[in-house]
Amino acid sequence: MADPYNSAPAMATSPRLDDSMVTTAPELAGYRVVRSLGLVRGITVRSRSVVGNFLGGLQTLFGGNITIYTELCEQARSETYRDMVLHARQLGANAVIAVRYDATELMSGLTEVLCYGTAVVVEPQHS
Repeated sequence: MADPYNSAPAMATSPRLDDSMVTTAPELAGYRVVRSLGLVRGITVRSRSVVGNFLGGLQTLFGGNITIYTELCEQARSETYRDMVLHARQLGANAVIAVRYDATELMSGLTEVLCYGTAVVVEPQHS
């Protein structure tokens, strides 16, 4: 059965785009870039709920890690990462290099989270 998330034709020597093929580095160790497919991104806009703000406010009284906000941030980053990888697969990439995250507060309680990188086709380097 075909992989619904990877529309690129499979090649016997070509690696599949998974988490091991995504890096913040400008290159992927052990592979050489044979084609650059351009910028790929995932974006989400998140807001805190009234309940979340209340619970977060209570946690700030005691200091330390504000877990309700940590979970919200992690969910937003996971969503944008997943969307970026999906975008790369749709272009036929088998790797994403130079990945970055960015976040911008659009207004009080409303935050945009962006994950972006360069979609590429790589092949294993031969010694």
